[in-house]
Amino acid sequence: MWKILLRQVSNSLTLVLLITMALSFGINDYIEGGVITAVILLNIVVGFVQDYRAEKTILSLQALSVPTCKVVRDGRIDSIKAETLVVGDIVQLAVGDMVPADLRLFDGINASTDEALLTGESMPISKHPDALFTSRDMAVGDRTNMAYSGSIMTRGRATGIVISIGMDTEVGKIAQLLRDNTLQAENASIYTRVWKRFKRSFDQVLGLVGTPLQVKLSKFALLLFALAIILAIIVFSANKWHIQGEVLIYGICVAVAVIPESLIAVLTITVAVGTKSMAKGNVIVRKLQALEAVGGVTNICSDKTGTLTQGKMIARKAWIPGTGTLAVHDTNSPFDPNSGLVQIGGKDIQPNNLENSAGLTTFLHTISLCNLSSVYNPDTKLSTEGSHDSKGGDWVAVGEPTEIALHVLAIRFNSGKRSVIENNGLELVSEFPFDSAIKRMTVVYKRAGSEHVAAYSKGATESMLPLLSIDDDMKQEIRAKVDRMAGEGLRVLCIAHKTLSPETLNNLPDRTELEQDLDFVGLVGLYDAPRMETAGAVRKCHMAGITVHMLTGDHIKTATAIAYEVGILGNLTPNVRASKVVMGADEFDKMTDDEIDAVEALPLVIARCSPSTKVRMVEAMHRRGAYCVMTGDGVNDSPALKRADVGIAMGKNGSDVAKAAADMVLTDDDFASVVKAVEEGRRLFDNIQKFLMHLLISNIAQVILLLIALAFKDDEGDSVFPLSPLEILWANLITSSFLALGLGLEEGQADIMYRPPHNLRVGVFTKELIVDKMIYGTFMGSLCLVSFVSVVYGVGGGSLGQDCNEDWNPTCDIVFRARATTFATLSFLLLVTAWEVKHFSRSLFNLDPARYPGVFSVFPTLWRNRFLFWAVAAGFVTSFPVIYIPLVNKLVFKHVAISWEWGIVAGCVVVYIACIESWKAVKRALKIGSAGTSLITMQDAEMRAGLFMSDSLLADSAITSREETLEKKE
Repeated sequence: MWKILLRQVSNSLTLVLLITMALSFGINDYIEGGVITAVILLNIVVGFVQDYRAEKTILSLQALSVPTCKVVRDGRIDSIKAETLVVGDIVQLAVGDMVPADLRLFDGINASTDEALLTGESMPISKHPDALFTSRDMAVGDRTNMAYSGSIMTRGRATGIVISIGMDTEVGKIAQLLRDNTLQAENASIYTRVWKRFKRSFDQVLGLVGTPLQVKLSKFALLLFALAIILAIIVFSANKWHIQGEVLIYGICVAVAVIPESLIAVLTITVAVGTKSMAKGNVIVRKLQALEAVGGVTNICSDKTGTLTQGKMIARKAWIPGTGTLAVHDTNSPFDPNSGLVQIGGKDIQPNNLENSAGLTTFLHTISLCNLSSVYNPDTKLSTEGSHDSKGGDWVAVGEPTEIALHVLAIRFNSGKRSVIENNGLELVSEFPFDSAIKRMTVVYKRAGSEHVAAYSKGATESMLPLLSIDDDMKQEIRAKVDRMAGEGLRVLCIAHKTLSPETLNNLPDRTELEQDLDFVGLVGLYDAPRMETAGAVRKCHMAGITVHMLTGDHIKTATAIAYEVGILGNLTPNVRASKVVMGADEFDKMTDDEIDAVEALPLVIARCSPSTKVRMVEAMHRRGAYCVMTGDGVNDSPALKRADVGIAMGKNGSDVAKAAADMVLTDDDFASVVKAVEEGRRLFDNIQKFLMHLLISNIAQVILLLIALAFKDDEGDSVFPLSPLEILWANLITSSFLALGLGLEEGQADIMYRPPHNLRVGVFTKELIVDKMIYGTFMGSLCLVSFVSVVYGVGGGSLGQDCNEDWNPTCDIVFRARATTFATLSFLLLVTAWEVKHFSRSLFNLDPARYPGVFSVFPTLWRNRFLFWAVAAGFVTSFPVIYIPLVNKLVFKHVAISWEWGIVAGCVVVYIACIESWKAVKRALKIGSAGTSLITMQDAEMRAGLFMSDSLLADSAITSREETLEKKE
């Protein structure tokens, strides 16, 4: 909290104000000094409150992405925040989970953890829950029945009871020891301690710590502070270094004018609002720099399962030699085994009355035993798991979608895992968990009281085929069945079985040997329906100039079918003319970097994708100058998430490691939420440009006015300032701040997703912004100068009085009236500018043609942003008390009430609007800057994206199984 307060005291604006306050008291101008003191205190309080609220908002949102864990409470499995664990909780761990506390393991299969953080051991440590130790002095790394907080599950699964949390854990003890050692080191070297703390605090105070945009704007503010000093020197030089009280105040006046006082505060609030808005859209921002980058991405690389699709699979079809084709129809319920119709060989059957053949029985036993999911009806409690006859209530499932679908299919035939184990007296011997590198899983069971031992396996067809003890003709038939099922959009798994000799129990072979010579059991096809909103989100990306890629572990034909269904391959954009837009990971991985760079466009779909494939894809995009989003959920996805410009982890099914590596976390695992994040990022970028433009226009105008006004000399040869320091502070702190904040809260333009991505290399300081701020600032500064000159020289005969910078006297009436006129002109022009910069090229009278077409659309358009509307209204109303309240006007602001001068103010406003509108018209005519995209309609965006291309144009693309897929769709 003290750092936030220090930032308010130590920024460039406050330093300038403190100098001004000291000089005011030094020349006995107690009124001005007192007012500036009040302004400093008010600015510190308001800035502190704004920054504090913004940081609290950001921290509260980031807290939503804290690690979670699965616990067993009241007989149910719940997912809770790791920080809410208590001693005695039972925690379940799976691959990729971060151990949330110190656990005493009591159950587990092939469990290993990475304890490098704790012990420095580079290799994973195998865990043995049944191990017992009597020595109290055993090293942490040797306690194989323990899992320690902060370590990562690298293999298998385990269950343990919490014995220590927080600072009582082993890693907590190390943290405490480190803290003690740090304090000792600091006490031993006071100079080092002071220097490190000073440097750290100095960087934070100056804003040199934070996101790239925050650092860039902080450096820009420091540059303006240096410019303020230079301008003050210019003022002193123009007065021949006769530095009296008035000259000092004038120099400080110019310095104050050049600094955008509310820049950092408005940015902080805008970013906080952006993170909150994204949270409402199911996107938790973990790293703020991603908020700035996501709006400019050119490519999105998405997983399929659970992101583009619902992630709730249904076993639709199975092929079992000797039994035939099994199909499930008329069901959209992924968990209920009672829903839908079951057919075998095209005939309806009742699964619970069917006499199972040997092949079907083995198939059902394999898909239920080689399975870690749990499917049950809560109305009949856990004891009814595996019973097809359980009626009533909604079925509940826990586990991976693939395994749930297989388990539900088995339960349809009364072959749930618990039923199979209990009815056959089976005991688990070993488990080889699913490995994304080899894409298969195997379990070994034995029958109690007998010599029966068997292995049950499932996995991707490409991974399983080389392990099957079948001839080439059978393999060819299996491949044909797989291609046919995959072409229907089904994810196909190969099911296999192997009977082992009893001797293997004494010396169980390793995984490689165990999984050789497997007996083929069958194929099962799982359907994962695309989310309803996915096709629309992909279409929106195409219109926004963003290329969507699907990187999936599924079969190439399954991936192709789904890619067509969601629109990734539905219409190829003109810039995608590659000879192959669908590739297998094996083909992509074999290509060298030069070969990848030589292709016209990167593939839109990569099937059987591995984590290393994702990394190569990101690197290939970076070599092409593209900015990409990468989604991921597994431990092995973390390298790709880190290398992507924006890494997005899945909040529901993502591992803790993936979440820790990601910049953002999706709470709903939905691709449409990624698109919403891009849209919010673009809105944030636009709004930052808008309030930057407004603040800098004001500063440029004031500098132009005050520097030219150095030529106005009074009877004693001193420069007469056309605006007093307090008038400038009022305009910058009261009028402009709320206007800038209102611009930061602007909603997105209706066409925000019709435009191509902005250039992240250029950032917010585009050529258009730089040119526009100079032109607008020149217009505003010139008109303010005209208003001052019109009163002084048009009516007052050029009389500038004597000592008019200090206080009012009879010779200063004209100067004070001219100053009030200039102040009113500046204030009203700032109000108009706030509306003009809502769009850099569209007319004020037609800012939103998509929503409000017509000449008089200005009124509903301005009313849409209520905050900005009332900020403008408040700025207009508060200008009058400042000018007309007696004593306040003369003593504080150094101007007097005006009357006919309002005509000059009105004329300047009209001329200013005419100048701005003329410049915007020129930009539209010549299509300069944003004018080139300001009139893009949805039809224009669709045409640019190639969404109106006919199927005949698509036929030129050489896509694997394209003709087959189109025939199925027809």
